[in-house]
Amino acid sequence: MIDARAFRDTLGRVPTGVSVITTRDAAGQLDGVTVGSFSSLSLDPPLVLWSLDKKANCHAAFMACSHFVVNVLAEDQADLSRVFATKEARPWDELDHAPAEMTGAPKFPGCCAYLECEMEARHPGGDHDIFIGRVLRLEPATAGRPLLHFGGAYRRLDEDRVA
Repeated sequence: MIDARAFRDTLGRVPTGVSVITTRDAAGQLDGVTVGSFSSLSLDPPLVLWSLDKKANCHAAFMACSHFVVNVLAEDQADLSRVFATKEARPWDELDHAPAEMTGAPKFPGCCAYLECEMEARHPGGDHDIFIGRVLRLEPATAGRPLLHFGGAYRRLDEDRVA
């Protein structure tokens, strides 16, 4: 039997990038969530995946959505990450955002990169669901450093390259 706390602590030793995934439903309602589970899946076709706790307040929105945006956070966006990492209501009126070109889901200025995605598939994964998106449009970063999460805290890169 694997102890849940030990499992979580062990996985916390794996550094991850931090992203805020956002969506807009047919009625225009916005939602979003902070994730460290974002990953590439396939180059051909261009697919990405991420997972979401089934108990998350925004779970129903992502189960029903047709599109989403991955906002890859920059190292100075820890506060934005915290907003979407809680169960509190999202203060959309107080957040600087604009609709993404193809999907209409919110994009936050200053991110390292953006990926606009169409929902390709959803799969159960224990207490989470796994979402697969087909990338329709992207905006790669030309500069900026990503926000990282490691050992239960936000981190920054110390160096640009390792020898």
